[in-house]
Amino acid sequence: MATAHSVPARCPGHEPPRTSRWARLSMATCSVVAVVALVAACDSGSSGTGAPPSASESLENPNAVAAEPLPADAVDKAVGQLDDLVNSMMESTKIPGVAVAVVSGGETKYAKGFGVKDITTGEAVDPNTVFQLASVSKSVGSTVVAAAVTDKTVTWEMPIVESLPWFALAEPYVTRTVTVGDMYSHRSGLPDHAGDKLEDMGYSQQEIMQRMRFMPLDPFRISYAYTNFGVTTGGEAVAVKAGTDWATLSQDLIYGPLGMTSTSSRYVDFERRADRAVGHIKEDDKWVKTPIPRDPDAQSPAGGVSSNVNDMATWLKMVLAQGKHNGQEVVAPDALLPALSPQIVSSPPQTPDNRAGSYGYGFNVGVTEDARTQFNHAGAFASGAGTVFSILPSADTAIVVLSNAAPLGAVDSIAAEFMDLVQFGEIRNDWRDLYAKAYAPLSVPSGELVGKEPPSNPAPSQPLPSYVGTYANAVYGPAEIVERDGKLVLEMGPGGVRKHELAHWDGNTFTFDLLNENAEPGSISQVTFDGPRMTIEYYDDEESNGEFIRR
Repeated sequence: MATAHSVPARCPGHEPPRTSRWARLSMATCSVVAVVALVAACDSGSSGTGAPPSASESLENPNAVAAEPLPADAVDKAVGQLDDLVNSMMESTKIPGVAVAVVSGGETKYAKGFGVKDITTGEAVDPNTVFQLASVSKSVGSTVVAAAVTDKTVTWEMPIVESLPWFALAEPYVTRTVTVGDMYSHRSGLPDHAGDKLEDMGYSQQEIMQRMRFMPLDPFRISYAYTNFGVTTGGEAVAVKAGTDWATLSQDLIYGPLGMTSTSSRYVDFERRADRAVGHIKEDDKWVKTPIPRDPDAQSPAGGVSSNVNDMATWLKMVLAQGKHNGQEVVAPDALLPALSPQIVSSPPQTPDNRAGSYGYGFNVGVTEDARTQFNHAGAFASGAGTVFSILPSADTAIVVLSNAAPLGAVDSIAAEFMDLVQFGEIRNDWRDLYAKAYAPLSVPSGELVGKEPPSNPAPSQPLPSYVGTYANAVYGPAEIVERDGKLVLEMGPGGVRKHELAHWDGNTFTFDLLNENAEPGSISQVTFDGPRMTIEYYDDEESNGEFIRR
């Protein structure tokens, strides 16, 4: 059994964290992925593909039988405890708003809102309140691709360059070969969270995808690294092949056919909803409305869906029904099954008795300690969204939990506790403590100088004009240093749209403050000059060494 003690200490497929706290923040993200796998106590189990035919093939699959039958009235009894679970979680965390839905046996057994949509208005959350789904969008988008596979528009094995001929990665073989499925299973070799910082800098979706060719690659198809823009590339390749844009394709193939009238993959639609939950972050240990709303359109296939629990309940019932809705096929079972099957080990076991975590196409895939297959995915925006769903097919049951608060493990714990109750009639693990510890590093400001006082007698800098100029980095583009009113200003992104005033720290080292989706409040980055070389701590990551060379 995988327990809280077996949470991997480092992200699978990567070396131990570097000294940079930016790198450690990325590692913390990976630990959350590992804990998401723990919700299912994942096992990478062999699918048996390629095994020779046997006489038992005509018999009922013995692997479909769970180790133990469910407790009597298991789902109804678990549903009966949901109010208390959610209320106690909201009391302990003070998160502003939560919505929950449970489906079982083709019916919505529970759909309810708690708390408020916006602490400044006090309007109550209800089952129709629309939330941003964050990375739960990957699973929803995976069913969009599966619907396109059903229509024979694409296949999971379609090379990206067949649809996007301009796309390239660092190695020619990978460029020619990488497929939609590779991108949806995070096995392209791209670095962890590749492109996210480029989005924060203001680059467009296509510019980000074009810059992927400058990023180093891990071994193809045997390395797992979670990439929003990898998934986005896969989704966009499908949309282009279908002759439309991603949001329209999602509406045409999934949202429309399922009657998900409050669901969209366009941020503008979310903004226009009268009944929507706004994001909240913690400030001085109190929840406040986020000052920077999250517009995820650049990575829409990976994080751009907004929906409510009523619509998500319909989607969950379709997945449980192997692609059917009201008796009609929306997604063919053989197009959906690969998404729900292990495609790569996402979290290798730390000891022989641990289960491994696996990833399909946009879904975490695993086996619980009760020998039941489970699918799930979590989502999080630092600007104020925490979401999760979990599906237990052998119980014909699923739960979705949405919140409008920066992630701290609350929604994940609710879903995990509910699934414990369904399987065992009791909560067997301290999910709240496990998830709180896993998410805690994500709320810590980053940078080596956080919490440090400037030198009392710093070495002087060079004359400011000596630093002025244009510096270049293949991944992150040009960075302009200009002098204004006796201060240095760092301008980055297209047209220098992101501007950071530099404060002198010591000698040739300066600093600037950061606040964006990938940098928590209070984050600080160093900027160090060494002749023609400028090193920016924040951009010293798996995508780049942070060095910008003066032209």
